[in-house]
Amino acid sequence: RFLDSPQGETALILRDRALLYTLYATGARASEVCDLTLSRLHLEEGYLQVRGKGSKERVVPISRRAVEQFKDYLLRGRPMLMKFPTDIAFLSKSGKRVSRNRLWEVVKHYAVAAGIEPHLLHPHTLRHCFATHLLEHGADIRSVQEMLGHVSIATTQIYTHVDATRLRNVMLRFHPRAG
Repeated sequence: RFLDSPQGETALILRDRALLYTLYATGARASEVCDLTLSRLHLEEGYLQVRGKGSKERVVPISRRAVEQFKDYLLRGRPMLMKFPTDIAFLSKSGKRVSRNRLWEVVKHYAVAAGIEPHLLHPHTLRHCFATHLLEHGADIRSVQEMLGHVSIATTQIYTHVDATRLRNVMLRFHPRAG
């Protein structure tokens, strides 16, 4: 519901839709998404290069749906926002890089549009959902650690809270004497 809340075809709505999909589909930090450049987009290959904390670069896969939204923005939205030549991917209405503050405002705006309490949703919430959903669907913690750019596995382990129903289902499925 949240990802589909940007409705319309204006340049800013196309940008916002691509922003939200990119945040959720990559688990990138808000600053990493704001700092994305065209030269670090590898949409045909299905990944982005993000520059994280300490200027460390990492490769992050991006989903097919997010790629579609990103390409639509690049084709139809970004040219209308570009006021001068720049390599920055996500542009503000003045043609400059989207700020972290603006990104927060975009998330809050579409949370309200989706009927979600705005205090419950932040850019980091999408990062958290990315990691949690990967782990819930069987991704190994080391891969998630690498995608998030965490130095320590302990930082990634906060996303491993698993409900009792899932644990029971895993036990029933894999334990030889569970039946």
